[in-house]
Amino acid sequence: METDHAVVTGDARELSLPADSVDLVVTSPPYPMIEMWDDIFAALDPAIGDALDADDGQRAFEAMHDVLDVVWEQLQRVLVEGGIAAINVGDATRTLDRFRQYPNAGEITRRMVDYGFDPLPDIVWRKPANSGAKFMGSGMVPPNAYPTLEHESILLFRNGPRRSFPPGDETRYESAYFWEERNQWFSDLWEMTGTPQGLDAGLRERSGAFPVEVPLRLIRMFSIYGDTVLDPFWGTGTTTLAAMLAGRDSVGYERDPDLRAAFDDRIEGLPDRSRQRATRRLERHREWVNERQDSGEELGYENDHYDTPVRTKQERNLRLYAVESVAETDEGYTVTHEPIENLE
Repeated sequence: METDHAVVTGDARELSLPADSVDLVVTSPPYPMIEMWDDIFAALDPAIGDALDADDGQRAFEAMHDVLDVVWEQLQRVLVEGGIAAINVGDATRTLDRFRQYPNAGEITRRMVDYGFDPLPDIVWRKPANSGAKFMGSGMVPPNAYPTLEHESILLFRNGPRRSFPPGDETRYESAYFWEERNQWFSDLWEMTGTPQGLDAGLRERSGAFPVEVPLRLIRMFSIYGDTVLDPFWGTGTTTLAAMLAGRDSVGYERDPDLRAAFDDRIEGLPDRSRQRATRRLERHREWVNERQDSGEELGYENDHYDTPVRTKQERNLRLYAVESVAETDEGYTVTHEPIENLE
C-alpha cells in the first residue's frame, strides 16, 4: 500500500482542493482569545488588534471566529457526502474589561450548523494540569472562585447522510478496530496529557500541536485505509504524521514555512516507530483476549490474519499495516506500507 501526503504552504482560507476530494477533516485551529494567538489573528484582521487594545473581548472574539469561519465554509465543498470533520478546540478564559470565559466550542458548533453540518456527540478531552496553583479566584472564601479549565472539546460534524460502501467492502473491513478499542475510543471522555513535540521554543510559540494519539485515534475511527485526511491548520504536522501511521493519504495547509521545514525531524525513524506501534496494538489485543479467556469467556470468531480470537465477525478481516519507507516529493511525501504479519 502507498499513501501520499501533500503539504501546502498557504492560507487555508483559500483551499484549492476539488469538491468531494477529502474523506475526513482533523484539525486544531488557533483558539480565539488565547493570548498566544493574538498576533496571528490581528495580522489577518487588524480590527481584532483594535478590539483587544480597547479591551472589547466580545468584539475580538467574534472577529477571530469570522477569520476561522472562512475555512469552515469551504469544508462542506471539499468533504465527501457523509465525511466527518473533527475539530479540536478549547474554550478560553481571559480578563480584558473583566474576567470571563469565551465559548469557542459553542461558537464553532453554531457556525458549522449554519453551513449545513450535522453535529454529532462530541468528546471531552481532559488534560489534568496537576498543579497546586491551578484553582483560581478567592482561595477558601466564597463566592468569587471559579473552576479550573482542564479540558478541550473534540467537536464532530457529519457532512450530510452517512457514507455508503459496497456490501462487504474489503478495505473497510481491513480498517476495522478491535472491539475493546471501540469501547475505549468511542467514549465521550478522553484523558490524555500533551506530549513534547521536540521543537525549539520559537517554533513552539507559533504552534499549538496536539499529541499524535488524538488525530491517530480520530483517523482510525472515522476513515478507512487510503482515505484522504485534511488538516487546514497543519501546524507542526501532527495530523499528517498520524495519517502516515494509519495508512491514509493527507493534505495539510500551513502559512508558516518554518513549521513545514521542521517536519522532517518528526518523521526520522518513522518506519521503526510505526512497526512498534502496530505490533504493540496487536499485543494489547492478545493481552485482552487472555484476560477474557482466563475469566472463562468464549470469543466467537477468529481473525483471518493473526490467529487470534476476536469478539465480532466485523473484526475477522482486520489487518494492521506499518510504514516501510518515507520519500520526499515536490508536493510533500510518499509513504509505502507493509502489512504486519502474524506474531508468534
